[in-house]
Amino acid sequence: MSSQRYAELAAFLRSRRDRIRPEDVGLVRGPRRRVPGLRRDEVALLAGASVDYYNELERGAGSQPSEQMLAALARALRLSRDERDHLFHLAERPVPRDVGAASHVHPGMLDLLMRLTSTPAQVITDLHVTLVQNPLAVALVGDETRHSGPDASLVHRWFTDPEARGHYPEEDHAGQTRALVADLRAAAARRDAKDTEAAALIADLLACSLEFAQAWAVHDVAFRRHDRKRLVHPSLGVLEVNCLNLVSEDGRQRLLWFTPAVGTDSADKLRLLEVVGSQQVSPQQ
Repeated sequence: MSSQRYAELAAFLRSRRDRIRPEDVGLVRGPRRRVPGLRRDEVALLAGASVDYYNELERGAGSQPSEQMLAALARALRLSRDERDHLFHLAERPVPRDVGAASHVHPGMLDLLMRLTSTPAQVITDLHVTLVQNPLAVALVGDETRHSGPDASLVHRWFTDPEARGHYPEEDHAGQTRALVADLRAAAARRDAKDTEAAALIADLLACSLEFAQAWAVHDVAFRRHDRKRLVHPSLGVLEVNCLNLVSEDGRQRLLWFTPAVGTDSADKLRLLEVVGSQQVSPQQ
């Protein structure tokens, strides 16, 4: 990156930081705040970056930010799609297509996610790639955003990684398989005929998983608009939860949140999530 691009990137980050109030992103405004918007350390916290690294960026120095870091900054700063694209241009990184973990998340959906402070919630794609989670979701299902490549999709992990299944009661595996495959077929059909992301995922699973191929051949189709499932948490045991979805206009993203199933002890267990935290590896969504 040239020194001019670094300077433009730094100025753009400062301008976007200044316009956001702490309460807009779930932070508490202290009595001695001297800046109109967020502080640098708060942006670093929201983006999962070190304070020193973010300070370097705003000084127009440091290493060229990665695509993952740019996506995290775009979400932390609640950038619109055009602003997100501009950020990538300034950093001389290719603007990501809306696939995978770098997908743009609408600021309004992010805002709603952050306001769900008493229930686990996360934004996922229609191919079950987790884009962002609130703290309770991390405590319940683990850090879903750490996966990359094909494994970013829960559907792919379900058929290729035995650990993904270990977080569900064994007697529920067959139902989960049917639901994931039916949902994938619905999502793939809704996408543009030129889409390659869903096609590549399906082709890979057909090649490496006989179980997936057999389930795919049944031709079941059904969007997972709501669901009731059991999750095995390493500290809290089995939780029975309702999984509810708010779907974006184009169907590509879903705000997924978990509520306790009526008639179970899951409400008490969900209240313990803040105590338990996410120090242990937890179940998948």
